[in-house]
Amino acid sequence: MRFYFPDSQDQISPRYDFIRDEYPDHRVRQRDDLYAHQAVNPAPYDGILVSKAIVDGSVKGAGKYSAPQRNRLYRDGVREFFGLPRTMDSLGDCGAFNYIDEEYPPYTIDGVLDFYYECRFNSGISIDHVIFGYKPEVPESEADPAWMKRREISLDLAEKFIKAIKGRNRLISEPKNRLEPVGAAQGWSPDSYADSVARLQKMGYKRIALGGMVPLKTPEIIACLERISEVREDDVEFHLLGITRIDSMERFVGYHVSSFDSTSAFRQAFMDERNNYHTAGRSYMAIRVPQVDGNLTLKRLILAGVVSQSEAIKAERECLKLLRQYDEDESVKVQDVMDALRAYQSLIGDAKKLKKVDKYEETLVDRPWRDCQCDLCRQHKIEMVIFRGTERNKRRGFHNMTVLEAKMRKLPLT
Repeated sequence: MRFYFPDSQDQISPRYDFIRDEYPDHRVRQRDDLYAHQAVNPAPYDGILVSKAIVDGSVKGAGKYSAPQRNRLYRDGVREFFGLPRTMDSLGDCGAFNYIDEEYPPYTIDGVLDFYYECRFNSGISIDHVIFGYKPEVPESEADPAWMKRREISLDLAEKFIKAIKGRNRLISEPKNRLEPVGAAQGWSPDSYADSVARLQKMGYKRIALGGMVPLKTPEIIACLERISEVREDDVEFHLLGITRIDSMERFVGYHVSSFDSTSAFRQAFMDERNNYHTAGRSYMAIRVPQVDGNLTLKRLILAGVVSQSEAIKAERECLKLLRQYDEDESVKVQDVMDALRAYQSLIGDAKKLKKVDKYEETLVDRPWRDCQCDLCRQHKIEMVIFRGTERNKRRGFHNMTVLEAKMRKLPLT
């Protein structure tokens, strides 16, 4: 089982000053900052997934790459751009959720292949169009016409895609430099997914990415995989787009799922309401200490005269001081830290977040960062559970992926 981390230009600065909350002078992001596979050892994933929509932009905007970054990716190739070790793979896709509202994908076969070949990906997924619905009992004849159209668009583009790849691969003498075609299967039911897989196999695909399954419950995914297994040819493997579900991974492997990609563990570090810091046995809530200078909501309250800037700075510093003392000095009482955190949230006046402060106590009492052996927790200690700014939050996301990687290594079939 191989895990691909979808790139969204998430990096950390190795010389960020957590005491002053400052970046080093003369920092050059592309030269100095680190991706997760460069920041922790062992690397928390087996490869990078890069979307054309993220790099080149799509109908929703210009993407996340600056023009110099984009030019460097095309010039140097994905392996050199990301500093990928030899053991890691690269997988390109189109980022179908970026054009989900369009009637037809905004990319051409040649445009996508230019992206895959110029960036020198190991594998590339065909252009697909996401079906945003799941009705397991609905046959083709009664399905939403828009769903049927999207499935046919995906299959038509997949047929043209693999033919074009065969043509381009014939011009490449070194087999290892040829692009592996990955067909994208869409559907709204187990039967429609199975039919898509059967047709992709006839086109010649040996690896098929199953898309549109992110909203599905695990039993629904299993139902689709069971039906797909009835039409699967012996040498065909599957990739689950956007799916983690570590507790079900053994079952997925039984249906010949050999890879997946997901940002879930990473994004939970700062997007989830409660499960921010992962451990092998459970998750903890990270401790919010808003930055007076960096929190937009707090800045608005200060400018409006609702919150005193000097009092906010004093409360913020008191929280950080006590948190660090609590980690270093066993005599510091957890209640003193909790009181400071409550006082800061009370000052801000956010009743919803004030209620969450009580949840911080078990994070403090259990001190989960002390038991973690990942490079980042050993280096940054309690800073890893402080919810505050991108450098801490992304490090916590990288940590979460190390936990996911460790869980995967313990699965019998990985």
